[in-house]
Amino acid sequence: MGGESAMKRAKMLDKMIASGVIAVVRSETEEKAIKIVEALVNGGITGIELTYSVPMANDVIERLVTKYENTNVIIGAGTVLDVSSARLAIIAGAQFIVSPSFNKEVAKLANLYQVPYVPGILTPTEAQNALEYGSELIKLFPGDIAGKAMIKDLKGPFPYINIMPSGGVSAENISGWLSAGAAVVSAGSALIAPAEIDDYDSVTANAKASVRAYKAAF
Repeated sequence: MGGESAMKRAKMLDKMIASGVIAVVRSETEEKAIKIVEALVNGGITGIELTYSVPMANDVIERLVTKYENTNVIIGAGTVLDVSSARLAIIAGAQFIVSPSFNKEVAKLANLYQVPYVPGILTPTEAQNALEYGSELIKLFPGDIAGKAMIKDLKGPFPYINIMPSGGVSAENISGWLSAGAAVVSAGSALIAPAEIDDYDSVTANAKASVRAYKAAF
């Protein structure tokens, strides 16, 4: 059973990296969050991070996991700050957990349930802590503050680290992040900002542009 769980976790990490772009979804209502996700998926995004800033986030995660169960879309929980939230997200079906910072108790829980845990880091010390607690993909956050050169600097002492920049990522700079060594990128406002005025067609257009930029980088 343990081997099967570990294999499932490894496959999920592969799916996260293969998705190319993880979309960070924030919304003031449940229904709006669902519409944003639908618009993103219509634009070719397959990695969705549903943040805990969304009301009733666990219910939304459960609905999304059910909706996209037989597709290549993966649904994770984001802005997970504590072990209680992480546990509820996993129970709701979250396929990965993302945090803005590293939390060892969340890491332990994710390891227990063999769910990928992607903590935010900004320093080599934080990167080492995350690696020691089993994180195989870490979030460079805030990416616009750290800068692309930070990836190369981290890969010096940690050559096998998988890095996902988050913060300031857009279709215009995705190729630069990937050239710098990012394994996958995380984009939020650059993708979903039009949803503030219920312009979901533009959300889809942004998603398509980001997917094109990702594919063009290879």
